Amino acid sequence: MISNNMINVIRRSSFMLMPTLLLALGASGTLYAADLFKGGKLYAAHCVACHGVSGVSMMPGTPNFVRNGTLLQPDMMLFNSIKSGKNVMPSFQGILKDQDIMDVIAYLRTMN
Repeated sequence: MISNNMINVIRRSSFMLMPTLLLALGASGTLYAADLFKGGKLYAAHCVACHGVSGVSMMPGTPNFVRNGTLLQPDMMLFNSIKSGKNVMPSFQGILKDQDIMDVIAYLRTMN
């Protein structure tokens, strides 16, 4: 016979595993790990002109990506800025897929 304590442990475990299971099943679509190589190629094609090869901005009003406040932002804040545009940066919605944007963010996080 299973005790009430054991039932509570099972319930808590199931509750704690639910987010992981939802992510694994792709509750919001198919999930893929970020591709740093692809992110680097996309950065070179779409971002270098303003943000520079090494992440040091080439024009006024664009942030640097060399371990400063910009890269301390959560991925979703960076994602929304890239997708929707911010300040002088145009929107990349319709140009880059969501996964492409996540690949670029992963690449940005490798900059020193």
